[in-house]
Amino acid sequence: MAIGDQNDIAGRLKALLPQGWFPDNAPTLNAVLQGLGNGLAFGYALVQFALTQVVMVTATDIWLDLHAFDYLGTSLLRRLQESDASFLARAQAGLFPQANTRQAIISRLEALTGTDPVVFEPQYPQDTGAYGYGGLGYGVEGGYGSLALPYQAFVTVYRPLGQGVPLLAGYSGNDLSPVYAPLGYGAGLGSYVDLAQAFDGVTDNDIYQTVAEIEPAGSIIWTRITS
Repeated sequence: MAIGDQNDIAGRLKALLPQGWFPDNAPTLNAVLQGLGNGLAFGYALVQFALTQVVMVTATDIWLDLHAFDYLGTSLLRRLQESDASFLARAQAGLFPQANTRQAIISRLEALTGTDPVVFEPQYPQDTGAYGYGGLGYGVEGGYGSLALPYQAFVTVYRPLGQGVPLLAGYSGNDLSPVYAPLGYGAGLGSYVDLAQAFDGVTDNDIYQTVAEIEPAGSIIWTRITS
């Protein structure tokens, strides 16, 4: 018996009755009290549920979406098949976002994709290297610095490594599947697929939008997305 459930409330109601009015074994009375307890237990559970939904950190499902919309509008929407925990973490980060710095670009994109982006600033010697400074080497991959590109950076962002279902054939697999394996239970590569397996939820548009939110005014962030 838990606090607020049907038996708990029925017992509390019975304890309020005057002693001696009813025998200990009173099936009719118990049935009435259990009926009242059922309705009141539903009300108690509803109140407890409402209390968890009025605070963003404990809200779930559509109620969490409403909190995020109240604070952030349409700039932060739940992705396809995104869990409450993941969406809450993004919403909390959106309330106090890092922005306007090189580290903000790296941190926000790493949080979004799970992989650190590559940031190259043509006017930053630590990226380009310099004679007498270090960081240079013939035959070593790198980039030329340029004073003609002020307040600009080149950012390479890697798409998330989604699990996906690359080895599962579909119906009529020989025609539609790049794996060219016929579907069949116990044979081949046929299987039902959960949506959470097929979609990682982060789109290229999400990446571009994040970069646009981070970049300082008056700067240009050239963005390349790759897998």
